[in-house]
Amino acid sequence: SYGEEALQIAEMLIKSNAVDCIVVDSVAALVPKAELDGEIGDSHVGLQARMMSQAMRKLTGAISKAKSTVIFINQIREKIGVMFGNPETTPGGRALKFYSSCRVDVRRIATLKEGDTAVGIRIKARVVKNKVAPPFRTAEFDMLNAGGISLAGDVLDLAAESRIIQKSGAWFSYGDLKLGQGRDKARAFLEENPELLEELKQKVLAARGFGPPAESEATAEA
Repeated sequence: SYGEEALQIAEMLIKSNAVDCIVVDSVAALVPKAELDGEIGDSHVGLQARMMSQAMRKLTGAISKAKSTVIFINQIREKIGVMFGNPETTPGGRALKFYSSCRVDVRRIATLKEGDTAVGIRIKARVVKNKVAPPFRTAEFDMLNAGGISLAGDVLDLAAESRIIQKSGAWFSYGDLKLGQGRDKARAFLEENPELLEELKQKVLAARGFGPPAESEATAEA
């Protein structure tokens, strides 16, 4: 199949309202029909950019009338010969950047290890464009090979930031309870104790103004 066909399928799914979320993975892998039918080595300047520009004009109108969220995953390329400024760019031209409501730059910043074995990665996400909320916010989180995004890691970071958990040197503690020496051990301790993890999660939410549903409803009724 070729890129135009994939985008036509996405358009049909959007207009059908049959699905809530459509993910295109990835824009860089969408090959225009002319390139697919041509020979290796043929020049196809701007084909992908034109394809994406035409698709965005059609999809934007359909998305505005539908209930679907469309997520485009892209890759990073480097421009050749750039001496000043950022050499990084994304395939597919500028149309996707212009039409998107939100753009998030996601990068790996560290590898998580247990001993010599890699068990996951540390990710930094930065909102580089946002039409619906303040942009340029950043977040860091753990992505574990075995379980995806680590809830325990997020709770630990936010609890330490809110001073619900105390950090003294490399030690993390909750009241008189020692969670572990080093972030990885403290995160592992929370994963092994789900009741404590849930307690800390609720305290973190409360500290940020997100109380339990029952309390929120009672406040609204009052």
